[in-house]
Amino acid sequence: MRDSKVKTVGVLTSGGDAPGLNAAIRGLCLTGINEYGMKFVGIQNGYKGFEAGQCISLKSEDMDNLLVQGGTILGSTREKPFKNQDKIEKTGLSAVDSIKKFYKKWGLDALVVLGGNGSNTTAGLLSDEGLNVIGLPKTIDNDIVHTDYTFGFHTAVDIATEAIEKIHTTAFSHSRVMVIEVMGHKVGWIGLCSGIAGKADVILLPEIPYDIKNIAKKIESNKKTGKNYSIVVVSEGAQNKEESKLDKKAFKKARAEMGYSIGERVAKEIQEATGLETRCTVLGHLQRGGSPDAFDRYMATLFGSTAADYLARGEFGKILVWQNNQITGIPLRDVASQVKSVKKDEPLVEAAKKTGICFGD
Repeated sequence: MRDSKVKTVGVLTSGGDAPGLNAAIRGLCLTGINEYGMKFVGIQNGYKGFEAGQCISLKSEDMDNLLVQGGTILGSTREKPFKNQDKIEKTGLSAVDSIKKFYKKWGLDALVVLGGNGSNTTAGLLSDEGLNVIGLPKTIDNDIVHTDYTFGFHTAVDIATEAIEKIHTTAFSHSRVMVIEVMGHKVGWIGLCSGIAGKADVILLPEIPYDIKNIAKKIESNKKTGKNYSIVVVSEGAQNKEESKLDKKAFKKARAEMGYSIGERVAKEIQEATGLETRCTVLGHLQRGGSPDAFDRYMATLFGSTAADYLARGEFGKILVWQNNQITGIPLRDVASQVKSVKKDEPLVEAAKKTGICFGD
């Protein structure tokens, strides 16, 4: 067993759940316990649970089934303690001061945060407040900057791709246009990758505003060449060219007043523009659920295990990222309040266009 100045570690999961969270917890805890003799405190329900002092002990025997288990055994919320102005009932302190209180009360030497952009932005702020923090990149959206991979993304793409494949058969059988709405509020990585893998005819992303006339042309072209159906994959944050000119507040207001999902709107627009029978399927939270695929299992394990090594060396204030086929640590501040968007010159976009996929632009 190797020496480590870090003896007791808090672990929390924050933001949307993702396949691979439990695998990362397992990799972290087993490496920390077996290699360094660390103890782990599981903080329940994200930062909100941290504020309220909710925790459990995490031991080796708790790790048996975690590799294949979806979701997170610790629970999760989207709490933002630095924006929470309310006093916490249990402590009478601010949200941030409550976190500091329990960090000290539990005897934590360090904290590991498994989360996306917002969660790791908060982790960076806690690091600035004097806590020893390490972040891990979790999100099905794959939108954390400076990392080529976030655990949860691969499984979500697999789920979406399988759904698209299944819809092909009913689209063909009924000679319909089928719209599949996938997750991706700010970025379109799931839509782009699952659309390509699922052989979509049209892919609509938040980053590439669409014109319904261009989509109609692609679908009508399919009919002329003898293809009796079309598949359209739509990210939930997709927008038309008129919407792309709105500021954030106006866009949010317009979407709130829309009354239905973007996938359903696109289906209606296509049917009106082409006269072809069009249906929509919204995949929703299916993309977050279930067991992680093999890739997310071993990658999350690697991230968790590497985090234990960083803890033992006392390398804090960092988020672990995947760059050039290896894990490295970069300052948490480098990912704060940023998202990794799909660029118009992204090689996957260019490849998709060359193979005949329409993006509506």
